[in-house]
Amino acid sequence: QVQLVESGGGLVQAGGSLRLSCAASGRTFSSYCMAWFRQAPGKERDFVAAITWSGGSTYYADSVKGRFTISRNNAKNTVYLQMNSLKREDTAVYYCAADEESVGPAPYEYEYWGQGTQVTVSS
Repeated sequence: QVQLVESGGGLVQAGGSLRLSCAASGRTFSSYCMAWFRQAPGKERDFVAAITWSGGSTYYADSVKGRFTISRNNAKNTVYLQMNSLKREDTAVYYCAADEESVGPAPYEYEYWGQGTQVTVSS
C-alpha cells in the first residue's frame, strides 16, 4: 500500500505560479512511477505530467508543456509539480497518482491516488 497526500493548492491570479507537493508513505517510494492528473467540474480526469521512478524521464500533456515541471525527491518521498504562467483553464482539483510500472496518460493505469488539492486561477 502507498498513501499519497497532496498539498500546495490554492487561489492564484492568472500568470502566477504554484508548487504542488505529494508526500508518499508506505511502500518504497523510489520504486514507483508518479503522475499528476487534474479534474475540472463536470469533466473527466486528465493527465498532466508523469515521472519515472528514477526521475530520469518526464512526460507532459501538451496543454502544460513548457509551463509545468514535474520532479521528485526520493530521499523525501515527495513528488512536486511546479506550475508557472497559470491560466484560468488550469483551474481543477489536482491529484497525485502512483504505480510501479506505468507512466501512461490514462487514470486506470495507476494503482494509488491521493485525495486531491484544489487549484483555482482567477483572471
